[in-house]
Amino acid sequence: MNHRIVVGLDGSTESIAAARWAAREALLRNAPLHLVHAEEWSSPPGIPAASSDVRRPWTEALLREAYDGLREEHPQLDITTESFDGRPADSLVGVAASAGMLVLGSRGLGTLTGFVLGSVGMAVIQATERPIVLVRAAEDAMPHVHGRHMDRDMVVGIDISRPCDALLAFAFDEASRRACTLHALHSWMLPPLAGSGSAYNPEVNAQITQSLNTGLDDMLNPWLEKYPTVHIDAQATVGRASEQLLETGSEAGLIVVGRRIRRSSIGAHIGPITHAILHHATAPVAVIAHE
Repeated sequence: MNHRIVVGLDGSTESIAAARWAAREALLRNAPLHLVHAEEWSSPPGIPAASSDVRRPWTEALLREAYDGLREEHPQLDITTESFDGRPADSLVGVAASAGMLVLGSRGLGTLTGFVLGSVGMAVIQATERPIVLVRAAEDAMPHVHGRHMDRDMVVGIDISRPCDALLAFAFDEASRRACTLHALHSWMLPPLAGSGSAYNPEVNAQITQSLNTGLDDMLNPWLEKYPTVHIDAQATVGRASEQLLETGSEAGLIVVGRRIRRSSIGAHIGPITHAILHHATAPVAVIAHE
C-alpha cells in the first residue's frame, strides 16, 4: 500500500468539492493525489452505446479540467489521473485497495440537509477496508486556513465496549496533522423503564456516567501518550449516538465513524449509527473499517 489519496470524479459539483478536499488532505499528509474516473458505458436494448470516440474525449476533458484547476490552486502538489471503463464501484474499490484514502463526493437532494448516498458510494464503503471520506458540495464554501482544512475541530464516535484501534489511530493522526481539538464521544441509552427504574435515579445515573467516562479515558490514554500534542475533549453522554454526533459535529471539519468488518456477504455492512451519520451530517465524514 502507498499513501496516495484517490478521489473519484464524475463531473458533479460534489465530486469537484471532494477533489478539492482531497487536495488539501494531500497537502497535510505530503502525499500524492490521484484523480480517477470510472464509468460503464451501456445503453438500453436497441439503442447503440456511445462509441469510444465519444467517451474518451469527455473523460479526458473531465480529468484535465480537474487536474488544471487543482494544479493552479496547489502548484506544489503531485497529481496524476487515470480512467477506467467498467463498473464504477468495482473500479474504485480496486484502485482504493493500494491507496491510503479514498475520497468521494456525496450529493444532497433538494432542500434536504445531509448525504444522499448513492448505490456506488454504498457499495464502495461496504467492499473496501481503506479509509473513505465523503464530502458534500457545501464544503467548498467553508474557509480554509492557508488552503488547508485545519481551522475546525474534529469529532469521533467511540464504542468503549469493543476495541476500535483503527478508528482511534486515524482520528488521532488526523487531529495531530490539523492541530485541532478532537471531540471523542461515547453515548449510551437509558434502559426501558420497566424493571430498570433504578437507572433513572439521579445518583445511579451519575454513577453510570462516571463509570463510562472512566472507561472512555482508559481507552483514550494510550493514544494521548502517543499523540501528546492532541487536545482531546472526551465525553460519555446519555442519548442516541447518531444524534449526539450530528449535534457535536454540525460545524466540525471532519466526523470520524467506524464500521465493523464483516466477512459474510449477507446483510448490511454499515451499522445504523454510521448509516445515519452518512445521510444527515453536513460535515465531511470519514468511515473507518475495523475489526
